[in-house]
Formats: sequence, structure tokens, C-alpha cells
Amino acid sequence: MPVTTCVFDAYGTLFDVAAAARIAAEQPGQEHLAKVWPRLAADWRTKQLQYTWLRAVTGEHIPFWQVTQDGLDWAMEASGLDDPVLRETLLALYWELPAYPEVPEMLKALKDNGYSTAILSNGSPDMLDGAVDFADIRALLDAVLSVEDVGIFKPAAKVYDMVGTRFGTTPEQVLFVSSNGWDAAAAAGYGFQTVWVNRAGEPQDRLAARPGHVLSDLSTVPELAKAL
Repeated sequence: MPVTTCVFDAYGTLFDVAAAARIAAEQPGQEHLAKVWPRLAADWRTKQLQYTWLRAVTGEHIPFWQVTQDGLDWAMEASGLDDPVLRETLLALYWELPAYPEVPEMLKALKDNGYSTAILSNGSPDMLDGAVDFADIRALLDAVLSVEDVGIFKPAAKVYDMVGTRFGTTPEQVLFVSSNGWDAAAAAGYGFQTVWVNRAGEPQDRLAARPGHVLSDLSTVPELAKAL
């Protein structure tokens, strides 16, 4: 059954999550941050994800924005940064994450080829709206789906169920794209056709399922969708 719908994770897939720390480090007076921002960005993202998994397991769901703040607080402490003003700067920048350069053209190609397109994200609706509008890609998306509608984070099956509910698709008709190997693997186990966007060249996670395809960026997603 051919693919009709292409669904994307948001943070790290369409939007560059390291940009907040990188941009803040370029501001005057941030010499210490300039030395440690790669570690801060990596720790922030790691803790953000770990906290979603732990809350999904324990059933203690909170909005992704709170998880994002909690992850930043851990990362700042780990890097020896005790600066409330910097904290607010980093959080404000998280609402203005740039899309990766190939994203607008890739989404336009999918739409021109007749595919439905959507975001499926752990992000809160207001966070996702801010990111989509800042990147100016709303016209290229048919839906922006947030886990807040089901009250649990990925990789819970309830999250992936949202795609079929919204588009009336079977799993085989969906190409799901994520920069998180665990997310692409879980979606593959669910039944989606999947792409792991492995920008960093990392090893595959040892999980029950594996992503169907591995790409280094998003530019060839339209060609892959046609071939499936």
C-alpha cells in the first residue's frame, strides 16, 4: 500500500534544538557559555528526553514546556552556570528555533507531490505553534499533532494512534520521520514506514524494531516517499 502521509517529529528533526545554546553563546558577555555551549545543548536535550520517558513510565504527565525547563536547569548546573538571566534567554530562544535549511523545500516537494504532511511531537501545542510560525512552514503542514491530546509522551502507542485518527490512514500508508533513533524504531514497531534522520552518524539503538531507512538529512525524503 503506497504512502499517502508523511509525518515528522519536530525537535531535532525539523527544528535545530542546539540553536538556542549556540545563539546565546554568541551574545556579548557570554564568554563562559561560549566555552561550554555544546555540552549544555547536549545535556539539555538528553535530560529533556529522559524526563519524558520517566514520566511516561510513571504516569506523571506534565506539559513538555515544564520538561524543557527541568532539563535546562539540570544542564546549567552540570556546566556550572548559575545565571537566571541566561536561563530566561535560553528558554526564550527555544521558542524561536530555526528549521534545518532543507526543511521548507522538502515539505513543499511533498505537498507538490500530493502527500499529506504533519508534525507529531512531544511538544506542547503553544510551543509547536511558535516553532512552526517562526520557521514560516504552517502552509506546508496539514496538521500539528501534540501528545497533550492523549496525555502521554512518545513512544507510547497512543501517540502514534493520533495519525490514523487524524488522517484515516493505516500504519502502512504513513512515512514517519524522526531524528531520534528510538522514536523511529518504536514507530517501525507500531507499523509505520520509518526514516531515522541520523545527522550525527550515531549507532542504531538496540531495540525490538529498527528504522526502515536511515538518512543523513531530510532532503531526499520526497524521493523516498515516492519509492515506497
